[in-house]
Formats: sequence, structure tokens, C-alpha cells
Amino acid sequence: MKPAFINAHAQQVLQAVQGIPASHGHTTDLAITRSWRRCLDQHQLDPASRRAPNVVEHPRLLDHRAPLEHIISVAHWQMTSLHHQLGGDGHVVLLTDARGVAIDSVFNESERVEFQRSGLWLGSVWSEDCEGTNGVGTCLVERQHVTIRRDQHFRGKHAGLTCSASPIFDASGELLAVLNLSSVREEPGLQQHFKAMALTNLTANLIESCYFLGHDPQRYLLRFHPEAGFVGLLGEGLLSFDESACIRSVNHAALNLLGLSREQVVGQSLTMLLETPIDQVMSQASSQPSVCWPMRLLDGRQFYGQLREPLRHAPLVTPATAPINDVHVCLEDPRLQRGFARALRVLERDVPVFLQGETGTGKEAFAAALHRASSRASQPFVAINCAAIPETLIESELFGYRGGSFTGARKDGMIGKLEQAHGGILFLDEIADMPLALQTRLLRVLEERQVVPLGGATARALDIRLICASHQDLQACVAEGRFREDLFYRVAGFAVQLPPLRERSDKGRLLDLLLREESKGTRIRLETGVRDRLLTHPWPGNVRQLRTCLRTLVALALEGRVTLEDVAELLPAAPAVLAENPLGVSERQTLLTLIEAEHWHVARVAARLGISRNTLYRKLRQHGISRPG
Repeated sequence: MKPAFINAHAQQVLQAVQGIPASHGHTTDLAITRSWRRCLDQHQLDPASRRAPNVVEHPRLLDHRAPLEHIISVAHWQMTSLHHQLGGDGHVVLLTDARGVAIDSVFNESERVEFQRSGLWLGSVWSEDCEGTNGVGTCLVERQHVTIRRDQHFRGKHAGLTCSASPIFDASGELLAVLNLSSVREEPGLQQHFKAMALTNLTANLIESCYFLGHDPQRYLLRFHPEAGFVGLLGEGLLSFDESACIRSVNHAALNLLGLSREQVVGQSLTMLLETPIDQVMSQASSQPSVCWPMRLLDGRQFYGQLREPLRHAPLVTPATAPINDVHVCLEDPRLQRGFARALRVLERDVPVFLQGETGTGKEAFAAALHRASSRASQPFVAINCAAIPETLIESELFGYRGGSFTGARKDGMIGKLEQAHGGILFLDEIADMPLALQTRLLRVLEERQVVPLGGATARALDIRLICASHQDLQACVAEGRFREDLFYRVAGFAVQLPPLRERSDKGRLLDLLLREESKGTRIRLETGVRDRLLTHPWPGNVRQLRTCLRTLVALALEGRVTLEDVAELLPAAPAVLAENPLGVSERQTLLTLIEAEHWHVARVAARLGISRNTLYRKLRQHGISRPG
């Protein structure tokens, strides 16, 4: 914004606060005027200030993100969907904590500089006492949806933005986060403006509902609505209670449907609300309810409900059996986004999903993200790598066994991975490596939806959604007789091809996320050229190799600084094709002779040649010389 405009805007703010009509006939919303008055009187802000927004340092940003890891993983997919629904270009979606610090964002990478210039990036602080009237800050104060359009911002510097922000509350009614949509383009038309408002509010409500559904799986969850067809949709009431029928949490929709305040509901017995006997209600509990049943309130009103029972198998699922290390899965590549959306849609219809991709492309992380975004987010996610378990043990790992079934078996037996995943999602990685005999038994389990442990006689009902993965061509395995054709058609209901890292358009974003995770709060600075070197590397080991490389670079970084030399040691360049150049051949031979004579002591070789170590590393890469393993 030009200084003249900012100064004129400051005069408009002062006139509005003092009750003086603006000379150009502009009328200001009273809520905006109240916010402007707070900015002047309480926060002592200057509307003409041209300072840049505050941005917290990386370690502090991690501190702000840490308590909200679960909400970030729930929200990111919805944020990406919101961004796409609005056409993407010119929009940035921010998620902030309750102090106004941006902890996650979605935008087009090509517009990064434009958004950063406006202060719309990770770590920026948008509380009202810092930035004046704005979507996030004013939403935090008002605790309801707000839209701040261009010159309604207190600071003239932000008058080029249009912001819609909606609060996200936790299960206790405390403000948890704010979802904010900002546009840096020209003022949208009225229809587009209302669409942005509605979608932002809708997305915030979806995030809030998803968070509620997964926040406390150890308690009963009652979903209800006056219309049976609305149970499971956005406007449903959500209420959790414990074994004694004491209500522990309730969402806003439930309070509105009941016509009661939070204080009148939380901590009370369910018998204070329902005429329907509690034992009758409890008899409807199921791990995966699908049928609505009628219940009547004491005031005579009838509702329809579904009751999810507490998660019984959670203690059986340890970090070793269900590792979800990549909480922030990067899905900003358009192919990944489309594949994820379609896979989630079919998975919700109980269609098996098959993930195909090179080793290290993040198939398990993708599967775990599908689980978190699904209706079974609060149920178990159990992963098993069919290639990592000895053939003699994989059957007992999958199906479990009764005590004493075979030599070496535990006296009390073991529950298999299939049963551990009951009610949730089972992920079978590298399924092409499953022994043929076991494929036959797995097929029978998937068809009959029942499992019999080794040494057992009684079948147990099984309710799982299935995701499988392999780096091999499963159809080729079928043709070679290594994989059953009937099982192939059973597990490959919908296939998603995960692109290798070298082809992904979101490499920059992924690199930032992984570096943030591996640095664990340590501030890491990349020397000029390091980022480009990492982004242009072919990464044959894909995301797994990138993560290992970043972990090593963080460990090697002196005073938090990663140099090109560090990267060159870890990632030697691919051998160059030598032309018929005698000088080039001679130089390569000289380098080889010296480097071997000095036992790969790079500093000594550089000193003998009278060149810097950086120059020496460049020449080694040029001639395809790398240290033997």
C-alpha cells in the first residue's frame, strides 16, 4: 500500500472512532468501529504504521504447533479442499492457534512471495493487539465468524486484504483455533464474497466435528438429530458420556438442538435429558453404528440417534503396531490431492484401496492420512509389513493364536493384527510378498468377514476397512503366479499411484515439513544453494531417503548451519559424461591420485591444489568421483 493511501485510511479510522462521518460517505459497521476503538484505546496501535507483521522464530512456532498436532492433521485436508473450492489463485488458508499465531497454511507455491509480503505465512501473529482489526484477531475476540473486507482493517497496510475467519472450539467449548481465508486480489463480487464466507464457516464446522469425533474414543459417543437422515451430517448433535451415563462433553449443535446451555448439560446424568431408559439406549451401542433408532426427551420431543461404544481395542494397538510418524503428510501435489480425495471416498464405501509406488514414496504415511481423514479416525489403524516379517511368523501375526497352539506360543495366546484392527483400518504393506498359502486364508477372511485364530475353533466377526500397498506391479505378480488372481481383484478395488519424489510438485513444502520435524525445535539455517541442491537431487530412495538425509544434516550442522559441503558429502552428484577432452581426463586422474594418496582428507587435497574445499567438491562432482562405500 502507498503511504498516501495508508495515511488517508488512518484518518478514516480516527474519524469513525470519534463519530465524525467520513467525507467520502463511507459508513463503517458498528462491530468494526468497536474493534477500531479497542485498537486505539486498549492496544495503543497506530493505523498508519507500516511495520511488517510479527513472526515468531522457528523454535517458538514449534511450541505453538505442538499442542495442536491432532487438530492440524484433521484440518489440513479440509483446508486444502476449501482452497480448491475457491479456485486457489489469490487465496491463502491459514489455521491459527488461540493466540493468533499461524500454525498451518495452504496456498499456491507460485504465490508464496506475494503472501509473505502481506504477512500471510507460518509463524505470523494476527492477534488483534498486534495487527489491529483483522479476520483472525477480531474472530478471537468476538468468538464467532467475522469477515473483514479491505479498508475495514485497522491498519492501512492490510487494506488490500479480504479475510473471513471462523472459530474452532474443542469438546469443552474452549476456543481451540481459528480458520482464516484471506484474498489478496481485487474485491470479489457479492456472490463470490458470500460463497467464501459460507465455505469458510462450513469448513471450520467440519474440522470441529471431526475433532470432536476423535477426541475421546474411550467414552460413549451419541450422535442425534430430530430427522433420522441428518444423523451423521454436519448439523448433528454430538454428546459423549462415560460408563455411569455422566455427560462429559457436547458440541454446539447439540446445545442448539436441546435448547440448553453447556452448564446445564455437562456433568449431568443422561437420565436428566432422556425419557427413554438408559439400559435401552446402551443396548444400541456398537463399534461402528449404522442404524438410527428413536429416543424421546423428557419434554416429549423425539430424536433419532446412533451410539458408538468406547474403543475396546485401543490398548492393544501400540506405537510398534500402528506407527503414524508423519503426522503432517504433505499432499499439495495435484496428483496426490486427487488420488487422496478419490481414495477416501471409496474407502468410506468399504471399497479396498491399493497404493502403488516406488519404495520410500510414503505409502504408509498416505494410508495413515486416509485413516485420520475417515469416519474411523477414532478407531484403530493397524499396519503390518508383509515383507518384514518372517514367513513362519506372518500367519500368527495376522490371525493370532490360542495359547499352546504351537511350540513357543505364549501361554495366554495372542490377538492378531486382523482382530486388533476390528472397527478400524488394516494396512497391509508390501502385500505382494505375502506367501501364497496365506493369501488363500486372507481371501477367505475378507469374503466371510470372520477370523479364526490359529488353534481356535470359533470364528469371530470382523469389521475392517482395507488398504494395501506394494512397490511391485501386482498384475505382473499375478501373471507370474506369485499372487492369487482372485485376491488381486479383492484387494485392488481402487488403485492410487503415488508419484516418486523427483516428480512431485510439492517438494519444497515437503522438505520444509520434514526439516521442521527432524530439527525438533533447533533453529536450522540452510546456506545459499543448499535448498536448490536438495530440491534438484533425483532421490532414488524417495521420501525415506530425503528424511534420512535431513536427519543427518541436522546432526552435522554446526551452530545450526547446513553447508553445501555437508550436502555434497551425503549426496555425491551423478557421474558426468566425459567428452574426449585430454585435459578433462588428466584432471580427473590427478584428482583421483591425490584424493587416494590423502585417504580422502578433503582439506589436505584442497591445500595441495591451492583451491578451496567448495571448489574441490565441485570438481569431484564434475568428474563423477565419489568416496567408496
